[in-house]
Amino acid sequence: MLSHTLLFLGIFLISGHRSLADVFLQEVNETTDLPEVIAEGTEKLNRTNFEWLRKVSDKSKYIARSCKEILDNHDEREDGIYYLTTTNGMIYQTFCDMNTAGGGWTLVASVHENSVYGRCTVGDRWSSQQGNNPNLPDGDGNWSNRNTFGVVEGATSDDYKNPGYYDIFAADVSLWHVPNNFPVEHWNLAAILRYHTDSNFLRLYGGNLFNLFKQFPVRYNVGTCSSRGPAVPIVYDHGDRESTRYLYGMKSRMEFDPGFITFRPINNEQSAMAICSGVKPRGCNSEHYCIGGGGYFHPDQCGDFPSFDWDRLGREQGWSASKEMTESAVLLFYR
Repeated sequence: MLSHTLLFLGIFLISGHRSLADVFLQEVNETTDLPEVIAEGTEKLNRTNFEWLRKVSDKSKYIARSCKEILDNHDEREDGIYYLTTTNGMIYQTFCDMNTAGGGWTLVASVHENSVYGRCTVGDRWSSQQGNNPNLPDGDGNWSNRNTFGVVEGATSDDYKNPGYYDIFAADVSLWHVPNNFPVEHWNLAAILRYHTDSNFLRLYGGNLFNLFKQFPVRYNVGTCSSRGPAVPIVYDHGDRESTRYLYGMKSRMEFDPGFITFRPINNEQSAMAICSGVKPRGCNSEHYCIGGGGYFHPDQCGDFPSFDWDRLGREQGWSASKEMTESAVLLFYR
């Protein structure tokens, strides 16, 4: 009898159900009918799972094109995964941030660098998976096309893009830098930086990044490093200008201003990045602190995080970004 008791207690503890294990011990002390105790514990566990599943399934009842519509029409205030629909009726799942700065933020994409040592290889969906090719300056072109990929729960483990990226008409963006492989329920607390715009700037560029990048296409060997798209001030939800500055390399800090998000800058080598997340370039080496872009760079720069590892991965010196920044996914939200 004692060996059976210890076996089942071990299973409960390994599963992480400590409160249930406490109940189990108390009831074992009060009775010798072990099967009855096990059956009651299982019933409690199943009831908890059923209630959780019911709560999750309730989120599928909303018909909305964005998290903002769910918030406005149903006063739903809980962060988590919801169902949305496109103009054409396609249903998809994504994460809704229902609390930051009033809530209603829809996750539409994530940029995840699977290997800074790969140069425009498999997994570099926001630059090029076809190699570093001057004949393909737009690379995979995913900043300005309707391709979708990934799943919302894996947005910190792989690149992610859902139909909301091109379907939602939004006013502002929010960005979270979340360490790789963190589960969705911990994204908010795990983020090393979280910030958003509040100027309605997207309305000037077609209401989303899909339309914005259509206006700033990738063209290799055109323009100078002073060429770029809009640089928009940000409001910090977690972090500040100084913490942003020190997440990048010592030399990088000398040529950007933190507190902005900047689109489509051109570097010294006349290659186009997509987004400078949290900063506005003043210099010409944006490959060390900007992400994504086209399909042709200097040979040592190609990739979704083009040249974050210039000196050595994890060293906050020279041009290299910090280990924290290099090993975090960038989550992109609309509202």
